[in-house]
Amino acid sequence: MIVKELKKERVMEMLEQSFSDIYMKFKVHFYQEVFKQIHSRETTLSTVEVFCVEIIHALHEPTVNEFANFIQVSSPNAAYKVNSLIKKGYIEKVQSEHDKREYHLRVTPKYFEYYNLSQNYLSEVTKRAEEHFSTEEIMKFDQMLEEISKGLMPEIDIPSVNLDEVKKNLDMAKNNLDALEQGTI
Repeated sequence: MIVKELKKERVMEMLEQSFSDIYMKFKVHFYQEVFKQIHSRETTLSTVEVFCVEIIHALHEPTVNEFANFIQVSSPNAAYKVNSLIKKGYIEKVQSEHDKREYHLRVTPKYFEYYNLSQNYLSEVTKRAEEHFSTEEIMKFDQMLEEISKGLMPEIDIPSVNLDEVKKNLDMAKNNLDALEQGTI
């Protein structure tokens, strides 16, 4: 019994280490890409603004109040952050179809140009997994990740990312970049 418990404890330590390593690698790769953009002066976001726009995207068109509640700041403080992101072109306010007094925050194609920094790497790692693991292993891993996301992380209640929508927005952002490079907009 004691040997079994020690083995389980060691396995759990290994799992925590693996999660930590993967999370760190995704973060560091993202930071590398952001710094490349900074050197080419293509980004204008502060670190806090990066976090804010990422959260707004993750919350799927929140109101300013929903955003403020999520990041646990006052509504005026959140409105200040939101206005800065609007001025820089990363988000826009969209009037609610249900309640004309309410506005939702929506990320813009400019955000998806930026978001692409992490999404490309995620797609690359996914393709490598497809080459490395069997379909059955990938399905089991996906089930485990889904259970972790939905069942074991109740503190973060956000909708799932719609990959089709992300890909559509990434394509639109790429088209905007191509048009800018060609001088057609």
